[in-house]
Amino acid sequence: MNLQEHEQKDGFKIWLSEQEVSSLLDQAIHPRASIAFALGAKCGLRSHEIVELHPEDIVETDIGPMLRVEHGKGDKFRETPIPPELKTTIETAVEFREEGLNEPVILNTKGEPTTTRTLRNWLDQTRKELADREDEKYWLEVNLHDLRRTWATALASKSVDPLICCDWGGWSNLETFLDHYRGTYSPEAQARERNKVEWL
Repeated sequence: MNLQEHEQKDGFKIWLSEQEVSSLLDQAIHPRASIAFALGAKCGLRSHEIVELHPEDIVETDIGPMLRVEHGKGDKFRETPIPPELKTTIETAVEFREEGLNEPVILNTKGEPTTTRTLRNWLDQTRKELADREDEKYWLEVNLHDLRRTWATALASKSVDPLICCDWGGWSNLETFLDHYRGTYSPEAQARERNKVEWL
């Protein structure tokens, strides 16, 4: 977990490691929450984009499975990759639910379209359990936007072209992406470099 204090407000920007993302998804209070968190951490969706995603927005393209974000920030359309396993998980969940294909992917526990507030509540419950289980108080600081931030840095650490990152993430310019989303180095990159020094 990498932390950086916000410049103009209290709290932290947080970047999770791959293992921490896995822990978050595994610890999610129910499968719907796990899918919602994965859409942030593995696809870079904003919270309002998560609750607006419909099954027909998941498509196969020449470059692999993609999510079509119809109304991103500023009402802009974009496409972003979705991991094949997550696509399969969503398709299976939607196929076997009572509500059918016309409802959003993420529904609340009553089977109704959910809200960003519900997502925050799910994350709040999950991060409290993680903070207790792992004795790590900074889990309590993790928010939904940190999942998108983690995704952006994961792309950068795999040397994805920054302009492609901007396209997938819906950033209008490279400076915004570099200044606000991409961490200096992912936790994995820091661990890799630290392991080069035998006395650290």
